Parts: sequence; structure tokens; C-alpha cells
Amino acid sequence: MGVLLSELLVPGWADSELIGLRDVTSLEGEVGAFDLPCHTLDPEIFFAEDTALIARAKSACGSCLMKSACLAGALSRSEPCGVWGGELFDNGVIVAQKRTVGRPRLLPAVAAVALVGSDLSNLDEALAS
Repeated sequence: MGVLLSELLVPGWADSELIGLRDVTSLEGEVGAFDLPCHTLDPEIFFAEDTALIARAKSACGSCLMKSACLAGALSRSEPCGVWGGELFDNGVIVAQKRTVGRPRLLPAVAAVALVGSDLSNLDEALAS
């Protein structure tokens, strides 16, 4: 088995039972070896920032024969980012969606409205505090 750069970035990968990328993405000698979505589509969509491209990558994984093996491999390697096995990874864990750019609100708008009630004239003050 060859060594891939992403495997070198995972400390101790050779000492554990991590599932290598070649184990997941290679169906050498089998029919359909290169029909996997990650082999036929633009690989950039699996690491995109755009939510529409992420959704496209997730849907492409839906009918893939290697979906469960790919997901198991990504979990074992704690993949830092990308769509693997139809799931989006961020810092080694599965997330529902990517965070948007910018700082999250300290006080969600719904809670701010609840604090000021129906009088929206104080909404700016509630959001600022």
C-alpha cells in the first residue's frame, strides 16, 4: 500500500488500524473501478466552500458503491475537511453544514425579540448588548 500525503498528516497513522484512502477509493481489477463519483466528477466539489457545491457532492455520494467504506475510512482518519461518504467533515467530525464567514451573533435575533417583546424600538439595543 502506498503512502498518501493526507495519511502522513495524521499522527500515528502507520501504527494504528486507520483505513487508507487507497483501500476506499480503489476497486482495482473490478468492473466500475473508475465509475466512482470522486473519480469522475471535479474533485474540487468535494472540498468546496459553496453550499450548493457541497450539496452536489453529498448527492453524488448517494449512489456510490463505496459510500460506507469511504465514510468509515474518513472517520478512522479523522479527515480534516471535505465530503466523504456523503457526509461533510470539519476538523475530523461530521457536521451538518459549513459555518459561514464572520463572527456568530452573541445573542440570536429570536432571543433578542423575546427580550424586547413586541416593542421593536429597543431591538438594536438588545442586539448590541
